[in-house]
Amino acid sequence: MTCIMYCFCHMQDMVAFSCCVFDGGEQEKEDMKNARERGWKGKFTKPGRVIRPGAIRINGKCPLTPLEVGLMLRGMGFGNNTYIFLASGKIYNAEKTMAPLLDMFPNLQTKQMLASEEELAPYKNFSSRMAAIDYTVCLHSEVFVTTQGGNFPHFLMGHRRYLFGGHSKTIRPDKRKLALLFDNPNIGWKSFKRQMLNMRSHSDSKGFELKKLVDSIYTFPCPDCMCRTNKSTNPGSSSA
Repeated sequence: MTCIMYCFCHMQDMVAFSCCVFDGGEQEKEDMKNARERGWKGKFTKPGRVIRPGAIRINGKCPLTPLEVGLMLRGMGFGNNTYIFLASGKIYNAEKTMAPLLDMFPNLQTKQMLASEEELAPYKNFSSRMAAIDYTVCLHSEVFVTTQGGNFPHFLMGHRRYLFGGHSKTIRPDKRKLALLFDNPNIGWKSFKRQMLNMRSHSDSKGFELKKLVDSIYTFPCPDCMCRTNKSTNPGSSSA
């Protein structure tokens, strides 16, 4: 099962916080303005603050839309029979934005689709508990795809490295390159797919990725936190 830590990016508050433009319509503009004011009261309307959505996108800071995620995964070789678990909060304008992703991946599931109302009842009024369900499924997924920054996916990547001894399959797309590819009207599917396959092959697919001095040990716990016991043929001796 492939797990996408995607929609945490495309929830309304995260879309608003990014200051990116998606459909660009008046309704979206008003929704994002209200969400920013509701969540961060005046943070984005301070005198002298200039927001440049185009520059934010080029720098790879915009959340990927469901359509972009679908195109990326298909380009990376995931077929329409792939089972996907979508780690999901409330997605902005979900009925419209999720339609193309569901068309490309009809076997997409969320916790709300897999669990009954009775099973979710103890968790649904607690955002941290609902997030813990997503975390657990992503932790044990065959492939983990992250399209966002933040602590949640970083902890997951580190936990998966530790749990699977450095051999967890993880895909971290280059959003700067993706922005250029998606905004290129002349790119064909063959060229796009070649770029996606190359991006996947250069991603953190398996093996150890040693921690640099500036990296967090939560994201790169191997081999620092991996305890190993080397046992000799002599039952009376061992070393750790």
